[in-house]
Amino acid sequence: MQTSPAPTTPTSIVSSRLRRFACMMYEAVLLFGVIFLASYLFDTLTQSRDALMLRHGRQAIVFLAVGVYFIMCWRKRGQTLPMKTWNIRLIDRNGLSPTLGRLIVRYVLLWPLPLLASLLVLLASRMTGYSSTDLLIVFAPFSIFVWTWFDPEQQFLHDRLLGTRLIDVQKARQSV
Repeated sequence: MQTSPAPTTPTSIVSSRLRRFACMMYEAVLLFGVIFLASYLFDTLTQSRDALMLRHGRQAIVFLAVGVYFIMCWRKRGQTLPMKTWNIRLIDRNGLSPTLGRLIVRYVLLWPLPLLASLLVLLASRMTGYSSTDLLIVFAPFSIFVWTWFDPEQQFLHDRLLGTRLIDVQKARQSV
């Protein structure tokens, strides 16, 4: 049985881009461990000795492991550890924790913009002929912030589409 936190008003203060960026950096550190563990278990169970062996299977397992991590954290209290540290919470239109189905769709919708940015980096690398252009891939995950510059409430595109939002928990408490 899921216990939802006390409802927060849907007009709660949206967390700033800087706080979400800092949270994303912290999240990357934690995801290193999740990805390492999932890859290690995959390699151990499949006896693969080369990173290119069963590459697509490994990518699928890592995608699922990262998804399970996020969805479990969002489902419990609407926060991952970095979100808790930066006082950010995920809520739906009614100020409650989103449903499991909505969380799964949110995770899947996180991916198109960074994947598109990765494709653009690949095309730029091939068009210029400079392999060093591939280093721009480190900026691909930050492409999800592009939409926030055009959205009136600075929401991510996937949050706008699903009716979810990342709120600043401290400011929400102060306004109650």
